[in-house]
Amino acid sequence: MIASGVSKRYAKAVFELATESKQVEPIGKALAAVAESMETSAELRTLFESPRYAPEAKKKVIAAVAQRVGAPPMLVNALMMLADRNRLMFLRGISEAYQTYSEEAAGRVRAEVISATPLPDAYYRELEKTLSEATGRQVTLVRRQDPTLIGGVVAKVGDTVFDGSIRNRLRDIRHQMLVASSTPLPRA
Repeated sequence: MIASGVSKRYAKAVFELATESKQVEPIGKALAAVAESMETSAELRTLFESPRYAPEAKKKVIAAVAQRVGAPPMLVNALMMLADRNRLMFLRGISEAYQTYSEEAAGRVRAEVISATPLPDAYYRELEKTLSEATGRQVTLVRRQDPTLIGGVVAKVGDTVFDGSIRNRLRDIRHQMLVASSTPLPRA
């Protein structure tokens, strides 16, 4: 998921407060746990995304979820503000943007690696080393499978995409064939 502008603004504010209070890691973990609770529960998503439920009802539930994951008080306050402003639907994006800010501040970068099937751990270690050298930062790999790739690997580091998938190669070949077929042949 790509964080929206709204998600990034809230994440930046929470990250700055967490940095000031020297709670970047605990707040990040608790924020991720609250967002995960919402992602895995259809009932919570319905409650937080529906305008039918009053902010007070949403605040009671989000407070209980925050308490269950051991969220620091500063994060609980931020969650209450999100409930008041009907912004809990952005929680996943806020959590992801927060993690990005946290990693950047620590000199790390996240790389999403997508393959058709799981790859050997040795491949991931070598890829992590190569991407770290290319970016000059410590890289954290996030592994994902997508059977539509057919084969090969797509790596996303920030806004840069390295597409070595067979699907992409087939698309390139198709494009080359279309260009070649539309070019008139020289007369002899």
